[in-house]
Amino acid sequence: MPDIPQAPAPAPEPSCPSTVYFDGSCPLCRAEIDYYRRKDDAGALCFVDVSQSPDTLAEGLTRQAAMERFHVRAPDGQLLSGAVAFVAVWQRLPAWRWAARAAALPGALRILELGYRLFLPVRPVLSRLAGTALRWRARRGTPWGR
Repeated sequence: MPDIPQAPAPAPEPSCPSTVYFDGSCPLCRAEIDYYRRKDDAGALCFVDVSQSPDTLAEGLTRQAAMERFHVRAPDGQLLSGAVAFVAVWQRLPAWRWAARAAALPGALRILELGYRLFLPVRPVLSRLAGTALRWRARRGTPWGR
């Protein structure tokens, strides 16, 4: 009797559906990621500080690329970058799903990506300002982002 082909066993559920790659050397980026961590009650996001990572992080992503733009590895394995990566994070956070739905409106993602590209050149200046503000708040004992 010939062997009957078996259906492949289902792949185990990943412990972390989405992986967020961020620049931990950037105070502004760190503050945003800390906020997302606090909002991720379901543990739907894993976070990788690319400033502390090797040159190659994952298939299709180098450390340099991850330091230059925000990236997320989606549950299906697709690597997302820029505005679409932020939308992927918002989809995973219940308090931010409204923003993900708004991003699905016609033209919204293009506008978000344009805004992100305009933000990137000024990120270093804003990051320094954020770092100064965070240090000032720490000296005063005031928590950031209550």
